[in-house]
Amino acid sequence: MTLVHRIVVLAVDGVYPFELGIPSRVFGAADGRYEVLTCTVDGRPVRTNSDFSITVEHGPEVLRTADTVVVPPFVTTAVTREVPRAVVEALASAAPGTRLVSICTGAFVLAAAGLLDGRPATTHWVVADLFREWFPKVQLDPDVLFIDDGDVLTSAGAASGLDICLHIIRKDHGSEVANQVARMCIVPPWRDGGQAQYIQRPVPETTASGTATARQWALENLHEPMTLADLAKHSHMSLRTFARRFTDEAGMSPGRWLIQQRVDRARHLLETTDLPVDEIAGQVGFAGGTSLREHLHAAIGVSPLAYRRTFRGAPSANPPGTTTHTALRTQ
Repeated sequence: MTLVHRIVVLAVDGVYPFELGIPSRVFGAADGRYEVLTCTVDGRPVRTNSDFSITVEHGPEVLRTADTVVVPPFVTTAVTREVPRAVVEALASAAPGTRLVSICTGAFVLAAAGLLDGRPATTHWVVADLFREWFPKVQLDPDVLFIDDGDVLTSAGAASGLDICLHIIRKDHGSEVANQVARMCIVPPWRDGGQAQYIQRPVPETTASGTATARQWALENLHEPMTLADLAKHSHMSLRTFARRFTDEAGMSPGRWLIQQRVDRARHLLETTDLPVDEIAGQVGFAGGTSLREHLHAAIGVSPLAYRRTFRGAPSANPPGTTTHTALRTQ
C-alpha cells in the first residue's frame, strides 16, 4: 500500500491567495498520492494581500507531521529582514529531513530562519537585489524559475509555483504522473527558459517579425543538424536581427535555447523509453552519447543513467547523504 505524502502549507500574514492555493490544486490532482493541509502559526485567520482574510483548520502542530512544508509568498510590503519569531519557531517544529519548499517571497522566510545559508536559491526577480543585500550567505540565482537543492526547493514568482509543484511530482512519481497532473490543471508540464524572459525590458519594435515559426520548426526537427542561419531563414530575418529578436522573445540566445530543447527532449525519452543513450542522442540532435552526457550533466548535474534510474525506478526518498541540485534555468 502506497503511503500518502503529507504536504503542509504555512500561510503567513499578507499571503497571496493565488499562490496559497497552488499546492492544493496541483498536488490534489495527483490521484490521492498527496494530502495537502493548510495552517497558520497560531491557527487563527490571516490577512491576504486582497480584501479578505482566510480561515484555516490547523495550527502549527501539523507541521510536525509534514513530509513537505510549503511557504507561499506574501505581499512585498510585508517583507522584512527579521521574520516574526512565531514563524521561525513554527518552521523549526518540522521534523528533521522534512522537505522545504518556498514560492516567490516565501524564500525570505526560509532565508531569515537560516535555512538557506550556503545553499543555492531563487526568488522573484523584482526583490532579488534586496534579498541578496539581506542574505549574502545565500547563493541567489534570480535567473531561474526554480532550484531543487535536494531537501530545500525554492521558486520564483506566481506561476513558477506551478512549475515547482509539477517538478516535485515528477521527482516523486515520474514524468507520466506529472504530465497527467499538468493536463488536469491545463498548464504546460514544464516551461522553457528562466525568469530572464519575464524581466521588464523595452518592447521590441512592432514592425519586426517574430521568431515563433523558427522555434516551432526547430522543435519538429531537433534530430537534424541546424545552424543559426537555418533558424534565421525560417523567420525571414538577417542573422543579427534574428539573434536580437530571439533573445527578446525567449529570454536566451538561440544556441542556448536549442541545447535546452534537446536536453528536455532527451530527458523525456530517458523517462519514457528504454532506448540506448546513443540512440536518444541521435534523436534529439546531439553528436553522440558523450555529447548528451555532457549537456545533461551541465543542465541538471547527473548522468543519463542516473537520471533514468531516478525517474524509471520505484518512487523512493533520496538515500541518506545524497543531495541533488537542480535548477530550471536558461541553458
